Amino acid sequence: QLQLVESGGGLVQPGGSLRLSCAASGFTLGDYAIGWFRQAPGKEREGVSCITSRDGSPDYADSVKGRFTISRDNTKNTVYLQMNSLKPEDTAVYYCAKSRTYYCSLSSRFLYDYWGQGTQVTVSS
Repeated sequence: QLQLVESGGGLVQPGGSLRLSCAASGFTLGDYAIGWFRQAPGKEREGVSCITSRDGSPDYADSVKGRFTISRDNTKNTVYLQMNSLKPEDTAVYYCAKSRTYYCSLSSRFLYDYWGQGTQVTVSS
C-alpha cells in the first residue's frame, strides 16, 4: 500500500529551525518527484518546495528561498525539508506529496496523486 508519512513538525521560536521528513512506502521513491506543500488556517494550500527524481533538481517558492532546503535519500525512501530562519508566517500544516511523474511543479496540485496526513509547524514566541 502506497503511503507517505510526514514527521518533524512542532513549535519553534522565530529564527529557529526544523527538519521535516517524508517517509515513503509502497513505491520506489527514486522514480518520482516529491513536493512539499503547506496550508495555513483560512488560506489555500500552497507549494513550498519540490525535488525531481532524475537529477534531484529543487524548486522553491519565493517566500522560502534561501531559508528552506529540500533533499532526498532514495536509499532511505525519505525526502527532507530543512527549514531555517523560520518566521511566524511559516506557520501551517505541511504536507508531502508524490508526483505522478519524475518532474514536479509548485503551482499544480493536480500533478500529485498521493498525499501524507500532514505535520503541524508553529512558529511563535
